[in-house]
Amino acid sequence: MKIVEIIWLPHIVDKCAGKHDVWPDEVEEMFDNMPHIHFVEEGHTPGEDVYAALGQTDSGRFLVAFFVYKGKGTALIISARPMTPTERKRYEKE
Repeated sequence: MKIVEIIWLPHIVDKCAGKHDVWPDEVEEMFDNMPHIHFVEEGHTPGEDVYAALGQTDSGRFLVAFFVYKGKGTALIISARPMTPTERKRYEKE
């Protein structure tokens, strides 16, 4: 799955920046750097499932972003934060 468009809602930007110190430009860099994308759960709307993208920014920061796949390469970000040590081990093994 290749993400070519990212949708940010203002309250999600505020949450990611305020709570996790993760900024939209970092998440967009991570998506440009070929993250590992995994299915998480079925979405509330049929065909719009939740996925996790694990990857690195250009500066080497390890992030995970959760998003709803809206189709045609579009992701609606619902959260983004630094990877946990367990997630980082999983990412590095793949």
